[in-house]
Amino acid sequence: MTAGPAPIAVALDAPDLETAARWATLVTPHVSTVKVGLELYLRYGPDVVASVRGASRVQVFLDLKLHDIPATVAGAARAVARLRPAFLTVHAAGGGAMIRAAVEAAPDTKIAAVTVLTSLKDADLDDVGLAGPASDAVRRLAALAVDAGAQALVCSPQEAAAVRAEVGPDITLITPGVRPLGADTQDQARVATPEQALAAGADLLVIGRPITGAADPGAAAAGIAAALRRTVPGVLPSTLGEG
Repeated sequence: MTAGPAPIAVALDAPDLETAARWATLVTPHVSTVKVGLELYLRYGPDVVASVRGASRVQVFLDLKLHDIPATVAGAARAVARLRPAFLTVHAAGGGAMIRAAVEAAPDTKIAAVTVLTSLKDADLDDVGLAGPASDAVRRLAALAVDAGAQALVCSPQEAAAVRAEVGPDITLITPGVRPLGADTQDQARVATPEQALAAGADLLVIGRPITGAADPGAAAAGIAAALRRTVPGVLPSTLGEG
């Protein structure tokens, strides 16, 4: 029996649309999801989603991190819902009314609330006036977002276990800041290996440069997926939704 795609969202932070589409083609046999970030979306617009989806059934994670007044976020969510992303991110710090507006505007997309960016340390939270430590802030924002109807949460793998305990089993946990052992952490402050993130309760691992920066992104994705199946029992084909 052929193994299904691993619960990995490959961050397609490419310099151009052609490269993003090529990376997507190479990794989609091995992973469940490809992630389109703000820079690529702003450069190429909605066409980028069709380009990276191609003819496959891969899920598209539209990582726009919307954060505005509820009416504006509702309009934005409604505008991108026609692209059928599996996930769309908003900032949990936008508040319950804003999150609820996004959920109602895009009923066929899982709204994923970003808790605390994985690039931030406790000192950074102090600077912006958010009561820390990061683990406490993440749990507070996670509870707020779920109460407002968010079906998914974005948190660092270091907070995944605490967030899972806070929100229960039915919320999809997405963890950026995932780096295979020995990989450069780059601009991420709160990181873990793929195996550690899954063991902590994550459902979908966001991995970018360790895959896309490899000489062969397809082989890199296949290698990480195979390692997860060997070391984490129960890694099965993703059933997080359809793109």
